[in-house]
Amino acid sequence: MEALYSNVFAVVIWLAVYIYLAFCLMTIAGKLGVPNGWLAFIPIANVYLMCRMVPISGWYLLLVFVPIVNVIFAVYLWWKIAERRERPGWYGILMLVPIANLIIPGVLAFTEAHRLPGGATPHAR
Repeated sequence: MEALYSNVFAVVIWLAVYIYLAFCLMTIAGKLGVPNGWLAFIPIANVYLMCRMVPISGWYLLLVFVPIVNVIFAVYLWWKIAERRERPGWYGILMLVPIANLIIPGVLAFTEAHRLPGGATPHAR
């Protein structure tokens, strides 16, 4: 019986994390002006949504199915999304770090870039 409760607890935690990350992705899509943000809640379609945010062709989502390349591709997508949200691109690398990969999407979704006098951002190129 104890194993059942631990399994149920694990599923509840996983579901909560999935919904949080999908909501962050949907919010980022809205702030970037990308339509159909609800795709963030559908597996595989959320990668297509991220491709649209970068923006690159949706066909690149096929890279998700190639081992090793999928990790590099995910870092690239988050790097470009961070830059589009006027944040440093290395936030994409932080998506490989446990716990940080839960914080970075929230930072990108729910905070605004700091502005310097004159309206420029510190990370603008």
